[in-house]
Amino acid sequence: MSINYRLTLAGNIPLEQVAEFAAPTAVETSTLSGGRMLSADLSDQLGYAVSITAGSGGYYDAEDDNGEQWVWEPDPYVDVNFHMRKDMLAEKGTLNMIKAVGRVLAARPEDAALVLNGNWLMLTRVGGELRKHNVADWFDEEYVGILPD
Repeated sequence: MSINYRLTLAGNIPLEQVAEFAAPTAVETSTLSGGRMLSADLSDQLGYAVSITAGSGGYYDAEDDNGEQWVWEPDPYVDVNFHMRKDMLAEKGTLNMIKAVGRVLAARPEDAALVLNGNWLMLTRVGGELRKHNVADWFDEEYVGILPD
């Protein structure tokens, strides 16, 4: 079983610009639909594999802090998907993923959202304001200061 985090950035952003901060060693492949994808298996080094894709007409929903459904429809968008094996989470996966998300958010000004397993909203940035969600167990002291304010 694996854990998946998806960082979505609103906008028409070159994939290479996002990869520079999330996975500099990513190589280009194509998706099943023929679209572009940059990907890298960084499991041994960082505890995750990452894929970066772009799209249009996005529709995302997740549960927010209050148990309510959050919905966002960015058009266009870029997704950065982090795939971690469960056994890599505590060892290095989560911390390194948060560092990568922090680098992307620090480098890019777009509205953004980070979602865990397609269900739980972890953070949003709208109009430059970063808001952490579902913080009780996730944003512990080890992660303080990694993400931009």
